[in-house]
Amino acid sequence: MTTKTQHIRIEDYNYSLPDERIAKFPLAKRDESKLLLYRNGEVSESIFKHITDYLPQGSLMVFNNTRVIQARLLFQKETGAKIEIFCLEPVEPHDYALVFQQTERCSWTCLVGNLKKWKEGILSKTVIINETSIRLNAEKKHTCGDSHLIEFTWDNPSYTFAELLDATGVLPIPPYLHRETEKSDLQTYQTVYSKIKGSVAAPTAGLHFTPEVLADIDAHGIGREEVTLHVGAGTFKPVKSDTIEGHEMHTEFISVHRNSIEKIKNNSGKIIAVGTTSVRTIESLYYMGVTLANNPEATSDELIVKQWMPYEMDNNRLSPEEALQNILDYLDKHQADKLVTATQIIIAPGYEFKLVKGIVTNFHQPKSTLLLLISAFVKGNWKLIYDYALKHDFRFLSYGDSSLLFP
Repeated sequence: MTTKTQHIRIEDYNYSLPDERIAKFPLAKRDESKLLLYRNGEVSESIFKHITDYLPQGSLMVFNNTRVIQARLLFQKETGAKIEIFCLEPVEPHDYALVFQQTERCSWTCLVGNLKKWKEGILSKTVIINETSIRLNAEKKHTCGDSHLIEFTWDNPSYTFAELLDATGVLPIPPYLHRETEKSDLQTYQTVYSKIKGSVAAPTAGLHFTPEVLADIDAHGIGREEVTLHVGAGTFKPVKSDTIEGHEMHTEFISVHRNSIEKIKNNSGKIIAVGTTSVRTIESLYYMGVTLANNPEATSDELIVKQWMPYEMDNNRLSPEEALQNILDYLDKHQADKLVTATQIIIAPGYEFKLVKGIVTNFHQPKSTLLLLISAFVKGNWKLIYDYALKHDFRFLSYGDSSLLFP
């Protein structure tokens, strides 16, 4: 099965997306966006605020509650050269919650823009918070591929790294919008339920939800649960190899509370994932449970789902409920109230979905791993869906319209 999936040609997942179909800004009212409906091979459309009309009774919707951080830091050298440091993932401390609480120093894996102008030395900038002047320094420690380990230090322990980012960082909107971040993006590029800081890109399927839609979901007796997957910059990384075998998936941080895992287990067969990040989180849980079945003493690092694990594991013998129960037992054994690990899972045609029965998602870039995931879910019928969206004036990508998909 692995071989068949690995040999998928990415060119088979290409389509023509005119620039004018890419939504550069969101609609004034989030839930007025169009909603494409796909079920049993048939396509229709509605308005997002009516999504509750199409959700099966007894469903459990799972949302990614990550919050986008202002991850781009702009420095200027004495020579006038501008250097951009894009914070991707915390290294010291490695935990997101802890790194944002630091008051003197922390280090991150970062991308560096205009790197050729920063050969050596420490970059500095002044950050003003509540009329207090703070000196923020950045030092390049070492390089790993196209990323760099950057240590940040600052001279006022009264302020956390989170406060420094909020005061001076720039929100990293997607590169395909071909525009600078605007003040409005600080609100519109966050879901209304975002809570846990750490993403460098929004889980954009959630951008359509309003308090009114969420209240309507509750009123219809449909369950809501939250997980956390911090979206990395790799989500925008195109597949450049001819086949997906040559594409390395980015690793992303996952955090799921024990009671959320229990609810997902108890509602197996009724799970609707809001966004591809929620899909990847929920499906990864299954393989973590399989890992624990094979190795009950596994560490959190050993629970990380590797890219091709779903295609290589002998997993058919374990039910989703059994897999999730293994995680619950693991958490109880370690007296932990949440599972904290990571995933590198790639979901592509040939993948067998274990838990997710419906997906709320936007329209994705050509030749992207996200489009591969959608194709896997709709059993290869993605062209029918995308042709309809293109012919019926749907808006594409992060600020675009939405879809509700059932196999």
